[in-house]
Amino acid sequence: MSPKQVVAAADPYFPNNGDHRFHAHRYELTLDYRPGPNRLAGTARINAIAGVGAPLREFALDLADFRIGRVLVDGRAAHYTHRAGKLRIKPAKAPAAGAAFTVDVHWSGNPKPVRSPWGGLGWEELTDGALVASQPVGAPSWYPCNDRPSDKASYQISVTTPSAYSVVTGGRLLTRTTRASATTWVYDQPAPTASYLVGLSIGVYRPVPLTEPHGGGVPQTGYVPARLQPQFEHDFARQPQMMALFEELFGPYPFAEYTVVVADEELDVPVEAQGLATFGTNHVDGARRFERLVAHELAHQWFGNSVTISGWQHIWLNEGLAKYAEWLWSERSGGPSAHHKAEAAYRQVTAFPQDLRIGDPGRRLLFDDRVYERGGLTVHALRVALGDDAFFRMLRGWATLNRHSVVTTADFVAHVARSTDRPVGDLLTAWLDRPELPPFPVRTPPPPPAAPLRAAPATRFWLRRPSGS
Repeated sequence: MSPKQVVAAADPYFPNNGDHRFHAHRYELTLDYRPGPNRLAGTARINAIAGVGAPLREFALDLADFRIGRVLVDGRAAHYTHRAGKLRIKPAKAPAAGAAFTVDVHWSGNPKPVRSPWGGLGWEELTDGALVASQPVGAPSWYPCNDRPSDKASYQISVTTPSAYSVVTGGRLLTRTTRASATTWVYDQPAPTASYLVGLSIGVYRPVPLTEPHGGGVPQTGYVPARLQPQFEHDFARQPQMMALFEELFGPYPFAEYTVVVADEELDVPVEAQGLATFGTNHVDGARRFERLVAHELAHQWFGNSVTISGWQHIWLNEGLAKYAEWLWSERSGGPSAHHKAEAAYRQVTAFPQDLRIGDPGRRLLFDDRVYERGGLTVHALRVALGDDAFFRMLRGWATLNRHSVVTTADFVAHVARSTDRPVGDLLTAWLDRPELPPFPVRTPPPPPAAPLRAAPATRFWLRRPSGS
């Protein structure tokens, strides 16, 4: 990311989160966690770039209520204040405009979720261990960060905890070192990652490989409570097939590996993070009743994690595309077609008030069911309008051309327009920008051939494979 790209407007839904005056491009976190007293001590080295225009005389990191040990900028002690979730820093020597600089922060305390309109977010102490679920603004509950989705960085995370516990985060495990009764786990995630997508789970888990160690393809591993291993192995057995399908439809998997954790506690919903998804014990039943959620969380690795929204008003891009991926998996795995799934979703959305614009739902309704269901319907409407060949080329192009970047709804609309010679502007406006529900999308039958042709087996449009895959 160039310095010119650093300067950006504040997120309209969370204007107090993040600082657009600089860009953090790498975090190196060293953490020591004691589950019993829920005690966290950490150091962070943040490599960053100052914005253009003027020297960076002051900037801020987001960090919850911890005790601050010291703050350094380029190795020199900096003046700072810490209140209301903001660590405001004045360097002894201001970095020049566009210059690279480093920040070192030492902090400690008892991590807990930060308050939000949806309850506590971020660090969650479990009965035996902890997990992190930060979407959208929970990352400051456990480390200092520039907490805005458009500020993506690479990460190295080192966690020391009692040896009975496993530490799982997104990225490649570099080392695991045991000394006395403590073990240090070091992970590296080189791909650009938004702060809310840095996941972490600490618990007594058993690793369960879902792919062969040297079988090719994307390595996939589960970490589960030992008593749930049989149910997990059944419920997640088809995840490698999902990965193959999504790579066919969306392009190569954007990270080096994929890990799922079943936290030893019930969770309201699964949570995606970069290269990682966390499920609750209530999502594992040995009957695959929650397989659609397995598909949903995996799809987020393309839509939301690799291709990341620049601000939270664009959340339908994450959830609508992941919702449609659920329907695609159903269609291609022998379940109801995406068209039938869309019909069911349309009936569901029809029962809701018609007062939400999913292209900008507002902070209060950020996670409203209509964002998900109507988002999926918007994608289906595009499929009907474009036809399968053009639709799947468009979808794969969106994920691959924007790999590891930041996007907006306007970017998506422009991409769709470039992908077809059919007019789709009014269609997208109706689905995204108007509260009233458009008619259910119905495919216009193609014109009859000019001359009689030998009959071919009838194929419903929503069951066709994309060409070139």
